[in-house]
Amino acid sequence: MNGTKRSNIKIGATVLVVQKQDQRTGKLTEGIVAKILTNSSEHHHGIKVMLDNGIVGRVKEIK
Repeated sequence: MNGTKRSNIKIGATVLVVQKQDQRTGKLTEGIVAKILTNSSEHHHGIKVMLDNGIVGRVKEIK
């Protein structure tokens, strides 16, 4: 599922995010959503979230 719509993302969901430093390479990090940081309903690069381990990134895929 696509991570550009806030309504698709729920706290506790397993997602793949791209961190700021990995945007050039496209390296994805898997984790569980602890907090949704983007306030708008959509964002073309992905909704920004904080994972349960403290990593912040934009959601590219929802598992």
